[in-house]
Amino acid sequence: MTHKEFLRRRQALLSYMAPASAALIFSAPIVIRSHTSTYPYRQNSDFWYFTGFNESEAVLLLIKISCDDCYSVLFNRRDSLQDQIWFGKHLGQEAALKKLLVDDALPWDLIHHEMYRFLKNITIIYHAQGQYDFADYIVSHALEQIRSRSPKNITPSITLLDWRPWVHELRLLKSQEEQMALREAGRISALAHQSAIKILRPGMYEYQLEGEIQRTFSHYGARFPAYNTIVASGKNACVLHYTHNDQKMHAGQLVLIDAGCEFKGYAGDMTRTVPVDGKFSGPQREIYNIVVEAVHLGLKLYKPGTTIDLVTKAVIRMMIKRLLQLKIIKGDLDALIAHNAVHPFFMHRLSHWIGLDVHDVGSYGHNYNRILKPGMALTIEPGLYISPSSTVPQEYHGIGVRIEDQIIITHNGNENLTSSVVKESDGIETMMMLRKIQ
Repeated sequence: MTHKEFLRRRQALLSYMAPASAALIFSAPIVIRSHTSTYPYRQNSDFWYFTGFNESEAVLLLIKISCDDCYSVLFNRRDSLQDQIWFGKHLGQEAALKKLLVDDALPWDLIHHEMYRFLKNITIIYHAQGQYDFADYIVSHALEQIRSRSPKNITPSITLLDWRPWVHELRLLKSQEEQMALREAGRISALAHQSAIKILRPGMYEYQLEGEIQRTFSHYGARFPAYNTIVASGKNACVLHYTHNDQKMHAGQLVLIDAGCEFKGYAGDMTRTVPVDGKFSGPQREIYNIVVEAVHLGLKLYKPGTTIDLVTKAVIRMMIKRLLQLKIIKGDLDALIAHNAVHPFFMHRLSHWIGLDVHDVGSYGHNYNRILKPGMALTIEPGLYISPSSTVPQEYHGIGVRIEDQIIITHNGNENLTSSVVKESDGIETMMMLRKIQ
């Protein structure tokens, strides 16, 4: 992301803010894994959106005195020799002025002494209350300092409001630079799926595919997954968020791989389901082909002016028709649609926003009826999951299939960011047969 991009985002938020106001956006804290060991640091998505700065113990202040008088302040860690020895170099204050283009930068350890000075003439503070306890304490401490230093006959009137509704709407429409990052996240995620499918053999463990996926992410410059990787073989695929990834995979099973990388903060998210031994059984192919048809229908329908709800209804109607043909469900088509008869087998949403968070922010509207616009990024992920305890014909028990692509809405349709990994059942069998030859 360029400096111009971050400045544009800050200006967009400032345009919503009232005169004599300040917005406070805090970085994420470090999270303890065990005792003195920490999880890999992951920045707060909103803080990253405005700064691209990946350190903890930081806060960005955007201060609007009037429409023509705005400025920015950053509190961040000092770049001390002691920290350099133990943790490496921090950005510090002088470099922050140049690299983050803030107007002022102060050490984090002075925040309790200096924060109130920037807020003492402010009437509205925009702050995400309840997000972090340490941030709430810093804000309340600053407010108390303002009150204690005010003349005894004057009580400052400061209103606390939440900036998240504005910011999350800004994040919903992706800029060209964001779209480029999402394309790269999709490309690397697709390469990881291809690598995993190439090494897949009966007798392997699910975690071995997970390891190959992570290796590919890192190889192409995406060190972290965007979410916990799912490698679910056999009946495990009927568990939507299965992440144990510890079972041996056997010939005759399908394996559902749901994995996406994080590239420069932006998430990839895709799913493929393939036969462990390279060949679909008859019942597996029947279920699989319904899901493939659902993906293609969704890709055809997603465009500006439609809604997730309308596309979902069309997909569900098609799926119910196909399940009727297989006698997995029985009854009148319209009645089955009215009662959402597919729900026992497809119980999650067709789509979700994607961006800095894998389930990204932004309103979906009432019942997912928000009109889609160019620049919105989302997934399409139909699935069918037939549990071993289902009352459908025995040959379908334990089959779980999900296929997921991520797309960006364009002016005349959508751009599929993960289309490079084959979806059609014949294509998958051909690809896996060629893999054996190689």
